Amino acid sequence: MIPAKDYPEICNDIVEVCKRLYKRNMLAAADGNISVRVKEGMIITPSGIPKAFCSPEDMALVSLDNKVIHGNPSSERLMHLTVYNECEEANAVVHAHPPTAIAWSVAFPDMIELPNNCLSEVVLAAGHIPIIKYARPGTQDMGDVLKEFIIDHKISILSRHGGLCWGTTVLEAYMGMERLEHSAEILYKAKTLKDLTYLPADEMQALYELRKKIGNKTL
Repeated sequence: MIPAKDYPEICNDIVEVCKRLYKRNMLAAADGNISVRVKEGMIITPSGIPKAFCSPEDMALVSLDNKVIHGNPSSERLMHLTVYNECEEANAVVHAHPPTAIAWSVAFPDMIELPNNCLSEVVLAAGHIPIIKYARPGTQDMGDVLKEFIIDHKISILSRHGGLCWGTTVLEAYMGMERLEHSAEILYKAKTLKDLTYLPADEMQALYELRKKIGNKTL
């Protein structure tokens, strides 16, 4: 089973997302990893290859019980496997290193979520964006700390490390990463200019009601 041969469209989509993330400064060198669920398990980006230069032929295939079927998969694949094994709805996972989102977790180590009561878009597009406690990259701990958040949160910050987004499609997972960094950057700029200001409680309640109607999808 060779991903580029048997799943050419999926492999091409992954490469396109890699290039988009690199152009938006959310990946450097060999950082990050992207995967898509398939019947054999998941197709995932390779280890050690800069995402800006990876090709469909570089994609690896791993079973959901972590058996390597083809290629040299990312060393952080355990995190992706945790998402797929914990959440049947997840069909794609994007892990990148969005600078501003990560910076919030470094500057405010006790913060448990990105402030969502400043921007209507955060509530409508994501509901909440949790900041998940630090776990050493490449270990099962990275998957374990995700477990309580996966089902309800398609967008999250991995403290001092990166962002993790999942979706029913690779496009939705990628959109989550865009939303994460864009929101984090607006909040950072507001705090730099003066300080954060907040929406009133009644408006937040109205936004939460709109989010319920939208459902658990990323906008």
